[in-house]
Amino acid sequence: MHLLAFAGIQLFPDGTIFIHVAMILVMIWVLNRTLYKPINRLLESREKNKGGNFSEAEEINAKVGQKEARYNKELLEARSEGYVLIEKEQAKSAAAREKTLAEVKAEVAEKIAAEKADLEKQTAAARSEIEKGAEKIADSIAAGILK
Repeated sequence: MHLLAFAGIQLFPDGTIFIHVAMILVMIWVLNRTLYKPINRLLESREKNKGGNFSEAEEINAKVGQKEARYNKELLEARSEGYVLIEKEQAKSAAAREKTLAEVKAEVAEKIAAEKADLEKQTAAARSEIEKGAEKIADSIAAGILK
């Protein structure tokens, strides 16, 4: 049953294809004459009428683009200069900090050296007093033993 329904369908083209192509070409020609040409003329006239404003808008848009590019370039340059200034100031403050640190270290080293010298003097004085005291004690012990 189903095979009988498809019996009229041809898979390979025959001479009727030329008739179909000719009908499509005639249809395109008729549509171009009656529908597409008037629509295209209308669209072209609209484009011409707004063309003056459109070109002016394009010029303004181009100027805006140029100004924006210049602004971005100048902003980038200003940021770069700012970063350079910040780095210079950081280098100056680091140098000042190092200088102050070196001065403090020198002061501390001088104080330590002075304290060491004072400690050595006190140690020498204490040794001499201990030696004197030891001699007196030794003399008193010797005198006590000899008695």
